[in-house]
Amino acid sequence: MLAGIFAALVLTHLPLLRLPYYWDEAGYYIPAAYDFLRSGSLIPYSTLSNAHPPLPSLYLAALWKLFGFTPLVTRIAMCFVSAVALAAVYALSVETTGKPQVGAATVLVTALYPIWFAQSTLAHADMFAAAAVLWGIYFYLRDRAGWGAAVCFSLAVLAKETALVTPLALAIWEVRLAAGEPNPRRRLSTIARLALPILPLALWYLYHWRRTGFVFGNPEYLRYNATQTLTPLRILLAFLHRLMHITLHMNLFVPVLAMFACMLLPPVAEDRNAPRERISFADQKVFYVVIAASVLCFSVLGGALLTRYLLPCYPLVLLMCVNTFRRRLRGWLGLVALTLAAFVAGLFVNPPYRFAPEDNLAYSDMIRLQQAAIQQIETRYPGATVLTAWPASDELTKPELGYVSQPLPVVPIDNFSFAQVERAAQSPTSYTVALIFSTKYDPPHLLLSLGHWNQLYDQRFFSFHRDLSAAAAARLLGGSVVWRQQRKGQWAALIHFDRPVEARLSFLP
Repeated sequence: MLAGIFAALVLTHLPLLRLPYYWDEAGYYIPAAYDFLRSGSLIPYSTLSNAHPPLPSLYLAALWKLFGFTPLVTRIAMCFVSAVALAAVYALSVETTGKPQVGAATVLVTALYPIWFAQSTLAHADMFAAAAVLWGIYFYLRDRAGWGAAVCFSLAVLAKETALVTPLALAIWEVRLAAGEPNPRRRLSTIARLALPILPLALWYLYHWRRTGFVFGNPEYLRYNATQTLTPLRILLAFLHRLMHITLHMNLFVPVLAMFACMLLPPVAEDRNAPRERISFADQKVFYVVIAASVLCFSVLGGALLTRYLLPCYPLVLLMCVNTFRRRLRGWLGLVALTLAAFVAGLFVNPPYRFAPEDNLAYSDMIRLQQAAIQQIETRYPGATVLTAWPASDELTKPELGYVSQPLPVVPIDNFSFAQVERAAQSPTSYTVALIFSTKYDPPHLLLSLGHWNQLYDQRFFSFHRDLSAAAAARLLGGSVVWRQQRKGQWAALIHFDRPVEARLSFLP
């Protein structure tokens, strides 16, 4: 099963396997693992430490040591992690439904769900955590008194600290169940095992504090992802976004609405007129606890509303959808096919609202735009000093990310908003070329919008800004657009400046 899933993932991701690193990969996870490969340091030094646990760095560095430090090795390695997670989806499906065909269908729709498909080759900690969390849920349902869940959840928190929300939510659920039982001793043993992942995470934070002086990462990271997110209005707005992510986003509404429609039908009768079985209410409640805890947690924590934070939840939603199809409809495979068609469309067709490019194949469009722009700089302006924003500022200065062979000098700005570009215009002699690009997917015709007030809230709470167009940035900076390319609503452009350069002669004695 695992080998087959892994092979299928590699084959379906072939066009993506050699792409250089993208966004948070380039900003943290690849530099952290590369630092460990070079020096054995668990604390990254080429980027600011976010106090993320080291398991992804250990895994990637080990494979780079064996097979070489290339994006191809990294992306195949991530396909294997995704395959491990999908094997857990199959095991969990069969455990809760008893039907291998439901397991196979759930694995298929999960693997092709745009967010999961995109994350299957991206070197983020979230896929590591999802694999361990899903196996942890499987072992918890199979044998609550066993150690399998404790081990898996401990691995999950060593991949990403926020994975702790799942075992803690299940521990609280066990406390509630124990309160209604006359002899809760067995429950107490399960609660203790579910709380065990706190220990390795606490040891990691102790180590991080001893090495850096910070427990939860650098102060700016902590402020952005935790302390400034605690405003009640911001939590409410984030919660509404999370509800959309777990029910509607990237065509997830297709199986969810189909599931609710099927629930209006009576169960299909099997032999002897016995209705097809549902997932037991006890198991369903575990799914609801995990999903609710994740939605609530990531409504409070996390500066950016990234959908990959909910990665372990999507298979649970899809499993309930697929089993409902089978239970209520004889031609249930037709709805599975409809779901697959919707998900494949979601991979290539962007929705009519703003979203993070890493939620589907739009991320590959952004990478290819950056590659093309940087190639233009290297070919036409080899000695240029480049005005740009992150992540291009890292792509130009760190050859290990796969964009340049030699570092180029960079003048960084935060983004391409009017305020930032106007500030750069005050120092025109410090750069000779500007690389500007769309920092998010912004549909040419925004069909779904919550209006002006929602945009103001996004600016206030979620770092939303409007990028200037290439032409507007060129006018403000006093240059001319010499190259521009667009791919499915995203774009990149180069601005060149014809400025006099002061030349001085010096005579050697």
